[in-house]
Amino acid sequence: MSMPLRTSPVEPRKRSRARGGTSLLSQGENMLWLTSGALAVCTVMIVGFLVLVLVQGASTFWPGRLVEVTLDDGRVFLGEVTRTEQFTPTPEIVAAWSDTARERYQRESAGHDGKSTRRLVRTGNFELTGTHFEWVDDVAIVRESRPDWAVLFERRAWGRFYGVPKEFRIDGNAAATQPSAVWREFRRHHHAVSTRFERRYQLQKHDFGKLHARAERARLEAKKVETQYGAASAQYETARRMLEGEVRAIESQQRTLEEEIRLLDEENARYEIVLTTSSGEAAPLPLADVVRAFPANQLSTTSKLGVYGSRWKEFLTEDPREANSEGGVLPAIVGTVIMTLLMSIAVVPFGVLAALYLREYAKAGVVVSAVRIAINNMAGVPSIVFGVFGLGFFCYIIGGSLDQAFFAEKLPNPTYGRGGVLWAALTLALLTLPVVVVSTEEALAAVPRSMREGSYACGASKWQTIRRIVLPRAMPGIMTGFILAMARGAGEVAPLMLVGAVKLAPDLPLDGVAPYLHPDRSFMHLGFHIYDVGFQSQNSEAGKPMVFTTTLLLIAIIAVLNVTAVWIRTRLRRRFVGGTF
Repeated sequence: MSMPLRTSPVEPRKRSRARGGTSLLSQGENMLWLTSGALAVCTVMIVGFLVLVLVQGASTFWPGRLVEVTLDDGRVFLGEVTRTEQFTPTPEIVAAWSDTARERYQRESAGHDGKSTRRLVRTGNFELTGTHFEWVDDVAIVRESRPDWAVLFERRAWGRFYGVPKEFRIDGNAAATQPSAVWREFRRHHHAVSTRFERRYQLQKHDFGKLHARAERARLEAKKVETQYGAASAQYETARRMLEGEVRAIESQQRTLEEEIRLLDEENARYEIVLTTSSGEAAPLPLADVVRAFPANQLSTTSKLGVYGSRWKEFLTEDPREANSEGGVLPAIVGTVIMTLLMSIAVVPFGVLAALYLREYAKAGVVVSAVRIAINNMAGVPSIVFGVFGLGFFCYIIGGSLDQAFFAEKLPNPTYGRGGVLWAALTLALLTLPVVVVSTEEALAAVPRSMREGSYACGASKWQTIRRIVLPRAMPGIMTGFILAMARGAGEVAPLMLVGAVKLAPDLPLDGVAPYLHPDRSFMHLGFHIYDVGFQSQNSEAGKPMVFTTTLLLIAIIAVLNVTAVWIRTRLRRRFVGGTF
């Protein structure tokens, strides 16, 4: 007789759970969602940042319309609306409004939690008003219009000017008095005036600069002879006579240049345009001061594209003006690229050689462990510390020694004993060295040991194995470290403020004068330019759009350098890895 089977009360639950499948926790679905969610958040943050910079930076130079607003207190403002915002007015602001404005505010803010709207209008005309921008409360506006002949003038100094053409003068006489006729005269003469101004600028910057450099070289040669042979020697007397002859020749050429500049100035001074400002005041404006002008409210889409392209061309090819808030950033572009390339040339060979020794030659021990710990700790040192080290070691010690040995005649004015593009590159090379060493070590360690042993079995030496087998296989990883180091070094700012980056550098570190590359010169940097325009500019509101545009340009330059390095890495991979057994 068989006994009936007893079922445990727990079994039904087990069977039901089996029928329902395993839990999400045991399958790891929660970790899948967690990791994918983290990736999505990171992607959204990066894409959002890039979209913000792209939109803000690319829209900076697009010409907008000009608006003229009349307030209830009789003031009139003409300019560009840069932004509109809602704010909660303080009792003092409300008390300053007229009765009509207060009534309008109480009526419109009833359903908006007491908030009102205001606009920031770029009014320009700084020499007349003492300000570049004005906040305009919407409740105080009694009339708003877009005058057809409101013209925006971008000037070489004092910022922008807004007004309506009233008169065009040649030699002090009125050549046109109607806005349309004045504008035609302006367009007819402005190109020739700008050409003469550019010629004057080239004479003053380049030709006078070359003469000054010649005079300085002749003076230093004479001083060097005096230092070597004494002031009473025949050699110094000969050098002194040569110096005097050179100075006379230079002064003669300077007088010729000064005469040409005077004639250019006299010709340009003949032309000026008179504008009527929003306050009704007549303001004369010399044509030589105008970089660009256009009636903003009459521009077609094609004309706006022309202004947009002209502004971008100026931004990429001209020197800055107005305390870096306007004009171009060509010196900063050249300085950034030259410094980054010099840094890469300095850091990659030393980083790769150090990693090769640590991974392939050095025996494991206390010293090697200490070196690796030191390299890893260097990656966490604040960048400003490297700047202080670069200033003290490279500039003062190394640079001062070079000045004493090779440029004694220029002392006490230092040549290499101050900030320069060379010292900045070496400082950033030291900063990015851990990135190259660590990535190179990891790339070398990833090469299979069997490939080394096969090379040794074929009779190759250690160096032949490293050169023909290990390095080609590790080259993609080495190039990855190079790319990371280059990207980080190009964006660093804090060390550069101590070892060479300046607000304005009229002489580029790379030019057409021998020896072409001047490692002792200070330089401009896009990262420092962003900091200067955003936080040190006198006209900070005008500088805000330039911050996004310069940021966009810096990202683009780093991207181009990285893409070039990736392309080189791909070619090396095809050449070396594909050619090994």
